[in-house]
Amino acid sequence: MLTNCYCGNSIPFSDCCEPYIKGIKAAPTAETLMRSRYSAYAVHEIEYLLKTTHISQRKYHSKKEVEQWAVSNQWLKLEVLQATEKTVEFKAYFLDATLQPQVHHEKSTFKQQNGHWFYVDGKFY
Repeated sequence: MLTNCYCGNSIPFSDCCEPYIKGIKAAPTAETLMRSRYSAYAVHEIEYLLKTTHISQRKYHSKKEVEQWAVSNQWLKLEVLQATEKTVEFKAYFLDATLQPQVHHEKSTFKQQNGHWFYVDGKFY
């Protein structure tokens, strides 16, 4: 059984990211949203990933491509390097489809609207 949440917090998924993914609670900060989105990749919650992408950006993200990215990788660890009110720089560690270790390094930008945070875009390193 998983003792820590997929996002790296030392509490169970059911008490950490799952309430955001299931729509029970709204993520209170950009970092919380980012962490819950990482967990959504790990548990293949594609609808949540699309729903938490800013409306202005959704046309650039096909459900099929997001699902393929989530499912084809084994998500190992999330490392948050730096977070401000509207940005989160992180490294996501995963094994790709050929089981090769990979690191996705991104500085994501988020926007809050009507009390909800949304992923806008990211700069990749």
